[in-house]
Amino acid sequence: MEELHADRRRAESFGAASDDYDRYRPRYPRALIADLITAAGLATLDVGAGTGIASVQLIRAGATVLAVEPDSRMAGVAAGKGVTVEIATFEDWQPGSRTFDLVVFAQSFHWVQPRPALAKVRGILNPGGRLALLSNRIVPKAPTWADLDDIYSDYLGDERSSIVDATRLAEVTALIEDGGFTVDNRNVVEQLHYTTEDWLNLVFTYSNHLTLPAAARDELRGRLAERIGPHGVDAVNDALAVICTPG
Repeated sequence: MEELHADRRRAESFGAASDDYDRYRPRYPRALIADLITAAGLATLDVGAGTGIASVQLIRAGATVLAVEPDSRMAGVAAGKGVTVEIATFEDWQPGSRTFDLVVFAQSFHWVQPRPALAKVRGILNPGGRLALLSNRIVPKAPTWADLDDIYSDYLGDERSSIVDATRLAEVTALIEDGGFTVDNRNVVEQLHYTTEDWLNLVFTYSNHLTLPAAARDELRGRLAERIGPHGVDAVNDALAVICTPG
């Protein structure tokens, strides 16, 4: 698995765009969330909760949620939506005697050191508890990434792969199984259409876009808008829940 957790420049880039992140990042398909909530009041920990996108959905589905988020600006947005948040990295966060029925990493597992994180999860799960890694995996189909790659190569180089695409499922599965979990993958596919403006608003919440210098970011956005044109972007979200049970 690409060790994005070591790139703190990217990991810590989201707070400055917390409002845009909350506005433009997609919500998870309801069916994916519903699969996780096996009982009302399920004690749930949302790790790397960001602005509370998954937390709010889990609460609405009936869970009792505690969020852990290292960035105070992101945590502030989540708290403003009624989410209980503790500000810390997962590595530094202290659970005390608290345990959970469900631990969720929603688009955030790539920002932690995986092996220590898995060991910590095992220590805080109640008997019968589960770990779930959630990902919205949005891929443009018209135009495709390949149609835009010559533009991106001028700005992002080896960082062209977006956060959405960074987690390699086979490698993640092997790591999790190595940590003593069994894995069950569930997915929901959505057909999407974005206006050009909405697509650009989304991709410019990804860390490889956020960390560009302002002038380069503006120039990249302009070139992408011109290439995409008035039709916008047809895309597919192959949303994934990697549901893990301790062996």
